[in-house]
Amino acid sequence: MRGLRTTIGLIVVLGGLFAYIYFVTWKQPAETPGPKQEKVFATLEADKIEELQVKPESGDVSTLKKDKDGWHLAEPVSAAASDTEVSGITSALSQLEMVRVVDEKASNLNDYGLASPRIEIDFKAAGDKDFRSLLIGQKSPTGGNLFAKRKGDDKVFLIAAFQEQTFNRSTFDLRDKAALHFDRDKIDRISIDAGGKGLELAKSGSDWSLTKPIKTASDASAVEGLIGRLMSAQMKSIVSDNPSPADLKKYGLDKPAASVSLGLGSATAALHIGGKSADGSIYAQDVSKPLVMTIDSALVDELKKGPEDYRRKDLFAFRSYDATRLEFTRGARQPRSTCQRQLADGRGQVAAPGRQWREARGCRQGEDERPPREARKPSRDRIRRLDREDRPGRACSYRVREIRRREERRAGRLREVRRCGIREPAGGSRSGEGQPGGIRRDRQEAG
Repeated sequence: MRGLRTTIGLIVVLGGLFAYIYFVTWKQPAETPGPKQEKVFATLEADKIEELQVKPESGDVSTLKKDKDGWHLAEPVSAAASDTEVSGITSALSQLEMVRVVDEKASNLNDYGLASPRIEIDFKAAGDKDFRSLLIGQKSPTGGNLFAKRKGDDKVFLIAAFQEQTFNRSTFDLRDKAALHFDRDKIDRISIDAGGKGLELAKSGSDWSLTKPIKTASDASAVEGLIGRLMSAQMKSIVSDNPSPADLKKYGLDKPAASVSLGLGSATAALHIGGKSADGSIYAQDVSKPLVMTIDSALVDELKKGPEDYRRKDLFAFRSYDATRLEFTRGARQPRSTCQRQLADGRGQVAAPGRQWREARGCRQGEDERPPREARKPSRDRIRRLDREDRPGRACSYRVREIRRREERRAGRLREVRRCGIREPAGGSRSGEGQPGGIRRDRQEAG
């Protein structure tokens, strides 16, 4: 009776649970999505923008133009532009959305910081005759958004506050900051002069070699590491766009403390290293440009490395999977041992790595060489000496080891050695049956 009541109670509870799920969850009306946010520039495509003018909070104005080679700075200086920074601005303009419209027809722009906007972005896309502009004012009272408007439109709206770091970019932020420009695949020689010590590397095919101060093979990974650090070197600041000879002397670039030159076929790319600045960075100059910049001091430490850091340190220049024959000698009186392995086919592929070595002389498949027969004579002499000294226990251990070596080599069974307690089963009836090699030690007889 009690079990029936419990069953009925569980059925009632489950029924109530299903009713709740059906009426409360399934029968609820589908959630309607919120209103779609309006784009600031509805028809704008990022890759159609051809010209930009960026006026950040700092006050400097940067003009950028796009040509077949990409973006470059036109004003206030002519220089290569950072594709990452410029692409961030163009993408943000094409995807910018209004979080909320604050005022359809704002009468007092000072209330929003838009009478004198902190940031202004002017752009011209393909087919545009005039610039379109985005004006950004102060932050909203909550700090989560920014007041903004389009030039020529009275509507004031909010945009996400994180967009400030995208649009508020100075001229230095927008320019390419690579300390040295070169094509990595074209490098065929490297020359380094640091601390009065010269070092030269040359490339032949895909192999690098050290040519000065010594001629030897070089470590390819070390050379490629040097090239990678030169390629990733960034300028931390620009000291002067057009330095005078007096300025070069001031920065220690009239007589550089170090220099590196990269040969690119008939062309050359070179970087001069000067003195240390007040903040601990190093003055540097790309020889092809008048500009003086500062770079991180870690690159200078890299250039001060000696030839021992770039030479190949391997004793033998070969790959383990290429070896097909191995010869070694352990003593003048011992015969030379040889190991060989068979190639799978004429294309030079090795069959079954780890199991391809075959016995030639003194070498067994899958193992190192084994000592020649003459090398085991001292072991038998020691057994006889131990027998004479009446120490059968140790003599037996040496004898067992010696017999096991011999029997492993010819894959036979041991003969009975009664004194040491080693028996060979005759027809499977002895007590050693089933033990490895038919061996069993009688500890009581062995003492």
